Amino acid sequence: QVQLVESGGGLVHPGGSLRLSCAASGSIRSLNTMGWYRQAPGKERELVATITSGGYTNYADSVKGRVTVSRDNAKKMVYLQMNRLKPEDTAVYSCYAAVMDISFASFEVWGQGTLVTVSS
Repeated sequence: QVQLVESGGGLVHPGGSLRLSCAASGSIRSLNTMGWYRQAPGKERELVATITSGGYTNYADSVKGRVTVSRDNAKKMVYLQMNRLKPEDTAVYSCYAAVMDISFASFEVWGQGTLVTVSS
C-alpha cells in the first residue's frame, strides 16, 4: 500500500505565497514522476507541475514563473512553492506520483488533496 499525504494548504491573500508539501509512504521501490494537479470548483482537474526522478520539470502555462516544483528523493517528498498567487489559483491541489512498489508493480497514486484559497 502506498499513500500520499499533502499539507500546507490554506487561505492566502492575492499576491501572497504558499508552499505545499506531499509525503509518500508505504511499500515503495521507486518514485518516478511526481507532481501536482488542481481542481477548481466547477472545473476539470488540470496539471499544475510535474517533476521526474531526475529533476526534469514541466509547468502549466498559467503558473509558469510563479510556481516551482521540487522533490527530495531521500525523504520521498515533493513540494510546490507558489508565489504571486491569484484568486484564480483557488482550487484543491492534489499530489500525484508514479510508483513502483516492492513487488515491481507500477501504478499511479493520488493524495486526498489540500484546499488553497486565494482571497482578500
